[in-house]
Amino acid sequence: MADKDYAKLVRSASLLATMVALLLLIIKSAAYWLTGAVSILASQVDSLMDIGMSLINVFAIRYALRPPDNEHRFGHGKAEPVAGLVQSGFIGGTAIILFYTGIGSLWSPKPLSSTLVGLVVMIISTVATALLVLYQTYVVKKTNNQVIRADSLHYCIDILMNLVVVAALILDRLGWRWADGAFTIAIAVYVLHSAWHIGFDALQHLLDRELDEPTKVAIMDIATSVKGVVGIHDMRTRQSGQIKFIQLHIELADELPLVKAHGISMRVEHKLRAKWPEADVIIHLDPLSIVEQEVESGYHF
Repeated sequence: MADKDYAKLVRSASLLATMVALLLLIIKSAAYWLTGAVSILASQVDSLMDIGMSLINVFAIRYALRPPDNEHRFGHGKAEPVAGLVQSGFIGGTAIILFYTGIGSLWSPKPLSSTLVGLVVMIISTVATALLVLYQTYVVKKTNNQVIRADSLHYCIDILMNLVVVAALILDRLGWRWADGAFTIAIAVYVLHSAWHIGFDALQHLLDRELDEPTKVAIMDIATSVKGVVGIHDMRTRQSGQIKFIQLHIELADELPLVKAHGISMRVEHKLRAKWPEADVIIHLDPLSIVEQEVESGYHF
């Protein structure tokens, strides 16, 4: 994908998320004021967090899209997992607030008012959030952007949360006063679990985790498909923003002239970049006899 298209998609997704979060905060605030339901308050607090996270995402993506410079030769892509780590902190903080709010409501349940208004608001919130998630899913498929992926996961949780709030309001109308607090606690536990996964994934990107196994297998298949490549070893991969960093050693016949060896390595690089245009590829050339000697001496690639 061209850099311009990538930037356009991730920026539009982050801005749309901010606008949706602001809209939901306004209507949920009105619903809580009318009903007094702590499950709606939980959802309202979550929408407030959404705005904060979406604004962080806007700035993180804008910074990550900057081209490499003299002080950041590998680009600025790691701003994205940093934003993901901040997101997990926001989500975890939300979960703790919701948990204590739910405990208080469960301990002293109160009858709710205007639950029908609350139901209408939560249904509107669910539809708006679902439309946002559909667009974010499309953007993630096109860009594999980690910030949008984390944001999309969070809004998927929001949909579940909204449905749980709807269930709580319906049960309250049926006289089950404990439902509001109990469902709020359930939401908090689930949100905390999701925060852990988002934070762990972001941390792994900051620690330069290898690309997933199918991608690594694809890299090896592409490299070995080039005529003249006898084998590959010592492959290292990582991801930073949209850029995949791929380093590998290719094994070539000893008698090849340097010009031909270089031509083979360039064909490998071109094929890899045809598959992943954003990739940063470094290829080292090794004579086959040297590789065999190192293997015999016990050297592990």
